[in-house]
Amino acid sequence: MRTATYLLVGVALGLTACKPAEDKAAAQKVDKAAVEQAIRDKETGWMAAYNKRDAAALQAEYDDDAAVAGFGMAMASDIAARKTMLEGVAADPALKVEFASDRITVADSGELASSRGHYTITFTDTATKKPKTESGTYLTVYRKAADGSWKAIEDMTTAGPAADAAAATAATATPAADNATH
Repeated sequence: MRTATYLLVGVALGLTACKPAEDKAAAQKVDKAAVEQAIRDKETGWMAAYNKRDAAALQAEYDDDAAVAGFGMAMASDIAARKTMLEGVAADPALKVEFASDRITVADSGELASSRGHYTITFTDTATKKPKTESGTYLTVYRKAADGSWKAIEDMTTAGPAADAAAATAATATPAADNATH
């Protein structure tokens, strides 16, 4: 009987010891709406940095191990390559950038988030030396930094119709047209 009592006391203490860990996990629940707003605010500032042609501010958006690719340029996956790329983009007198997220996803851990959206960029075409405007879609993955800020770790764009235009085209496409593209 004494062994059974000790066993029950041990199980009860074990269960009680687990309870604070559960409470701690519940207390650390991620406020996904707050993270989403932080990402939206970050992207608003990021767009302003593009339109001010502020290469230093653009570089500050990325974590040290980030990769960025877009605008027909090779992927820049280290600090030096990103700096060269972003300084070149920021130096373009025709530069004008507009972008907005269509979807922000936040990991349950609160350590990663992604933003997918549409963009329009005007830049100097190297072939014609005249301003050219392109639209497309972007995907940026963010990681929460030690100081609580968000830094881009993957930033990719693909040229094509903006998200709304692509959805409208898909909605009006005929089945024959769909089959022709596959």
